[in-house]
Amino acid sequence: MNHYLVERFKEKLDNCPISDYHGLINPGLTCYLNSILQVLFMTEDFREAVNRSRSEDSTTIDRQLRIIFAHLQKHLAKTNNLTKELGIINEYKQRDAAEYLEKILCLTSPEASKIFRGELTHSATCLKCKETNDSRGFFWLLPLTVEDLPHQTCSVENGLEGFFKGERVCRENKVYCDRCKEKQSARFRCKMTQSPEILTLLLKRFQFDYKLRCYVKLHLNVEVPQTLHTQHCKYDLYALVNHFGSLTGGHYTAHIKSFETHTWYHFNDDRVNSVMPPLFGTRNTFLRSPTAYLLMYRKVKRPTKKPDKGLKQPH
Repeated sequence: MNHYLVERFKEKLDNCPISDYHGLINPGLTCYLNSILQVLFMTEDFREAVNRSRSEDSTTIDRQLRIIFAHLQKHLAKTNNLTKELGIINEYKQRDAAEYLEKILCLTSPEASKIFRGELTHSATCLKCKETNDSRGFFWLLPLTVEDLPHQTCSVENGLEGFFKGERVCRENKVYCDRCKEKQSARFRCKMTQSPEILTLLLKRFQFDYKLRCYVKLHLNVEVPQTLHTQHCKYDLYALVNHFGSLTGGHYTAHIKSFETHTWYHFNDDRVNSVMPPLFGTRNTFLRSPTAYLLMYRKVKRPTKKPDKGLKQPH
């Protein structure tokens, strides 16, 4: 055989993106579930917590997740047992990935799901008497508005800023004030009082079109940063769940950065490939995506400060 052809063939093999991970079988239209399961499997703390769990509580799905995770470490896996526990009867019906992420986290043991759980404090301030009422609630994800505005880049940072900016209500939208004993204009705000280890953002691509009188999908490019700063916390992006197509018919896949190899992979049901070139380069600190739907950011842990060797430590 020609030596040149042999060398070219070897070069192609070397450049071929070989995956270190395995996919999930799609028996119908369960790509929404497969994408979420791969994100959870590739989340180190969640996977370890599920594997440690030996709870006999029949209300959790830890056992089903543990079986799937064990299979994913060896070969192509099935989701049959889990779909039954989630009440998925018709596997040919398209569903929302965000909805099933929340459903899985609610049905998982608190030890495993706690890294996705954050807390918001909502404040309502009467603009007349200035009395403020606070209420707290937990969240799995934060929904961010996606808008196609002229002369403005649609970005995750703008969406997050808008989420915490708050709003003023007046006229027909006034709310009842206990101190004034009547409806008043008010300002609503919220702040994150407990930041989760994994911050999940939902890009609200499905919106109601009042002209068409139906929900439509927004396909505009959204600027997704590799690193996100929010309320004294720094987060690094490690997973995106993408949605292709329309509201009535579409397909989900996931891009995930491995905590083991530090390489980005594309999970598309039973197919898994390393991403070449990487989603982020040395100069690219963000990407523009028309398909990004769910974003998962991992909190960056601050390095512990070592004591100065020149200082004497107290006994």
